[in-house]
Amino acid sequence: MSDAEDRPVRVVTIPHADPYVDAVLPEGVVRVGPAHAPSPWLDPGYLTRNAPSVDVLHVHGGYGHLPEDEVVSWTETLRRTGVPLVTTVHQLRDPRQDAPRRQDAHLMALLDTAEVVLTLTPGAAEEIADRFGRTAIVVAHPSVAVPEPGLGAERGLVGMALGGPRPAVPDPSGLVRAALSGAVNGGGRLRVFLDEDGFAAPPVPAAAGTLEYVPREPGRWAAQLQELHVAVLPERCGTHSRDLEVCRDVGTRVVAPGCGWFADQWGDVVVYGNDEDGGFDPVSLDGAVAAALTRPAPRPADRAWRAEQLAAVRAVHGQVYAQLAADRVGA
Repeated sequence: MSDAEDRPVRVVTIPHADPYVDAVLPEGVVRVGPAHAPSPWLDPGYLTRNAPSVDVLHVHGGYGHLPEDEVVSWTETLRRTGVPLVTTVHQLRDPRQDAPRRQDAHLMALLDTAEVVLTLTPGAAEEIADRFGRTAIVVAHPSVAVPEPGLGAERGLVGMALGGPRPAVPDPSGLVRAALSGAVNGGGRLRVFLDEDGFAAPPVPAAAGTLEYVPREPGRWAAQLQELHVAVLPERCGTHSRDLEVCRDVGTRVVAPGCGWFADQWGDVVVYGNDEDGGFDPVSLDGAVAAALTRPAPRPADRAWRAEQLAAVRAVHGQVYAQLAADRVGA
């Protein structure tokens, strides 16, 4: 047995670390740094110099800042190095990207190059096949949060997080008005979480006690979601949601837009009209919030089931990495 066959598989992940990337990394795999953001591995020169020190490169994200031609150039460099690429398609339309065309160009370059494509839902896999002609392996989004013991949800409390103005949320005031109406109609109240980026609260009149604005606290975001009966996802574009998985983990019902594959990700969501083609339907959000409040909050996800799910997801990643590394040695 050669040294290459005997040692652990060396994997570069881009980004180097985040809750999802950390969760799905199999035991026994060596994650190669550095832990910089943006990743230096996205630089063709750095990639060329350091390619001999890795076996597999796995892209989850972290490339959205690059121009289209630079991503194409990077994938051409990756082919020349011989390092196999795995890519997980988290977003087919990224709400952080202003230009859909650039997102499509990035995905086209990555999917044309990747040896293996992963995604999180059957619907996303079908869309990848239809749009890009690639078969994607579906792996579940694993647990990324644990309920805080003794922290209960407030019956009737609806929450919605709003960052700064962006194309994915063009009418924050309209969202707040509709969510507030649904919360009041359902006998509850609305809490709007604002990022600490200077974004002013939307000017929405409300009866006393029915609307409050609070800072979103990244360090205790899972706990803030756990305190809710219902969480509203506001973006009109996107494919999958980490916040949705946190809500599943901690036992908070989700009201999700009709875009993307949120209902595939977790079947126990209430959907409202909000997408790039049809725009935002405030009446449907009002009704969805009120309907969600008539249902009891879901139980937190069973931890044993989540552990089994995570083990299965890690096993898929481990098998993919081992096979690609072996194929490279044998090439």
